[in-house]
Amino acid sequence: MTQPASENPLLSHAVLPPFSQIKPEHVEPAVRQLIDEGRAHLQRLLAEVDVPTWDNLVAPLEAEDDKLERAFSPVSHLNAVANNSELRDAYNASIALLTEYSTEVSQNRELYQAYQRLADSDEYQNLTATQKKVVDNALRDFKLGGVALEGDDKQRYGAIAQRLSELSTTFSNNVLDATGAWYKHFENAEPLAGLPDSALAQAQQAGEQKKHDNGEPLGGYVITLDFPSYLAVMMYADDRTLREETYRAFVTRASAEGVKADGSSAAEWDNTGLIAETLALRHEQARLLGFDNYAERSLATKMADTPEQVLDFLRELADKSKPQAQADFAELKAYAAEQGCADIQAWDLAYYSEKLRQQKYDISQEALRPYFPAEKVIEGMFEVVGRLFGIDILPVASFDGWHPDVRFYHIYQDGEQIASFYLDLFAREHKRGGAWMADCRVRRQTEHGLQLPVAFLTCNFTPPVGDTPSLLTHDEVTTLFHEFGHGLHHMLTQIDVASVSGINGVAWDAVELPSQFLENWCWQEEVIGLISCHYETGEPLPKALLDKMLAAKNFQSGMQMMRQLEFSLFDLRLHAEYNPEHPVPAAELIDQVRREVAVIPQPAFNRFENGFGHIFAGGYAAGYYSYKWAEVLSADAFSAFEEEGVFNTQTGTRFLQEILQRGGSRDPMHLFVSFRGREPSIEPLLRHSGLLGEAS
Repeated sequence: MTQPASENPLLSHAVLPPFSQIKPEHVEPAVRQLIDEGRAHLQRLLAEVDVPTWDNLVAPLEAEDDKLERAFSPVSHLNAVANNSELRDAYNASIALLTEYSTEVSQNRELYQAYQRLADSDEYQNLTATQKKVVDNALRDFKLGGVALEGDDKQRYGAIAQRLSELSTTFSNNVLDATGAWYKHFENAEPLAGLPDSALAQAQQAGEQKKHDNGEPLGGYVITLDFPSYLAVMMYADDRTLREETYRAFVTRASAEGVKADGSSAAEWDNTGLIAETLALRHEQARLLGFDNYAERSLATKMADTPEQVLDFLRELADKSKPQAQADFAELKAYAAEQGCADIQAWDLAYYSEKLRQQKYDISQEALRPYFPAEKVIEGMFEVVGRLFGIDILPVASFDGWHPDVRFYHIYQDGEQIASFYLDLFAREHKRGGAWMADCRVRRQTEHGLQLPVAFLTCNFTPPVGDTPSLLTHDEVTTLFHEFGHGLHHMLTQIDVASVSGINGVAWDAVELPSQFLENWCWQEEVIGLISCHYETGEPLPKALLDKMLAAKNFQSGMQMMRQLEFSLFDLRLHAEYNPEHPVPAAELIDQVRREVAVIPQPAFNRFENGFGHIFAGGYAAGYYSYKWAEVLSADAFSAFEEEGVFNTQTGTRFLQEILQRGGSRDPMHLFVSFRGREPSIEPLLRHSGLLGEAS
């Protein structure tokens, strides 16, 4: 039965989501209704269209798709940042419906043929380059969606798509639940010796927030597996046994070895079986489409051409980085031995690395934290992008959000509003870990005018504690700039067609270009003055501290490079080498990869892969290498600013016009060459990472 919009806020077509009104019971009825309307609309369209054109086929379908996207984007977001069992059930039921509908549309042969007739017509030649890209992408995606399949193969493809969607959601839920199930309570701070005051204050605040069964606060101090808390223990806790226990809890999340706060097994959230089933189904799906493996299927929409090309790229980086990584680790082992730790283990790495950093450079993340209050960093970041791209960002005082911590901003260019975004900075219970950008509204031309883009920007930083504001480490400052780079890609687009507007339609191995690009400004002396001031005295970061921070920039960069290459090689080989007759367990394959590239030994109980949401519950399957691929692009793009000035407005305008505003409307290599004047070089990345000496 059709529901009136007045009864369901998800059907209100509001400019912005009415978060305070959205309830779990609204979700599935809205999704069902919009899918029914979408089916009926498609049937009418196909019945009425004899000669397909942009205006009678593509534009009306986009408008119908946008209605569904606008309704579901806030639901998907709430499921990530304000998760509860009722919302989760509604979300899961809706994902199943959406997957079924998406498969149905992608396999609609009549619709595919209509697009093909448009592509073959004179009308196509009169389309803009952007419109042609939309049609070309659609034809590609029909084929990747199984439009050519018949009979049993077609049904099997749909069943696989449905099951993969379920597995992805369950994987993510298991990680979230396993993370929340473990914590450790202390009556006093003595066992937490070594932790800085900021981390102790956060642990004390967590003690007030955690409740006994009777609802009374636990009190005392509580550490959790939320990343700010976990990292503080790993970096600073003097108690090696506590570090080991916390490390073990973190790296066994969502595995048979996982534990809860009371020490009982958390195997109910074990992702091992889900991983095996996911890999088998991805391989089968790829084979149905005519690919040899899922890695080939994944690369069909990326810049890279073949798995072999990606493997060569990763191994080249590994060869050039491994000597420095080995030197980094040898130095760390020697230092730890001097400090009385002759058998350095995984749970000792962050602890002794931080002490070694302090010894070598007389600098620590904690020494920097007071100079990076979140409010100053945000204000300075807005100033940076304002200078680079000619925009103004202003807060909106009154808006409908999902938590008191959330802020909302409008972006203006030449006095005209062009975009908006929500900013949700702090870690809390029932919120997915990590940092990400997601679209709430996409820029597109509608029959009522221009729909402006709106983004969700989400992080998990340490929240304010008492009268002390949120203070960021420089690593967290970099994370914020990274996610804001994604946000700018989405929000500064000038493309008015949804499927290639903003980050839509951008090859996945190029989508990290703007985010990693913006990180570079966190290291510029001209910028540090804009994003730093002591939260108590207001003084900027002293020159002496800045010099030490810059000197320490590439501390252990070889080890960090090899760690990312380990993840990338594991992901790609997992999908490229899958053999359905003799599948290699993920835990076994990651050990193989570590023997090839890792310089840091990992304990046998490490189950990193069971929490690797990027590839099992995100969009990075056979694509995690994108971070390194795009880092080559971003380092080379930034080298233009090194040559011409970090606030050179002409260079900034060129990056805005050639990269940020173009969205997915052009091939990313074409856009890069338009900006840089040549194809990318690996040299700037190696130079920025302090690895160029090893490359020669």
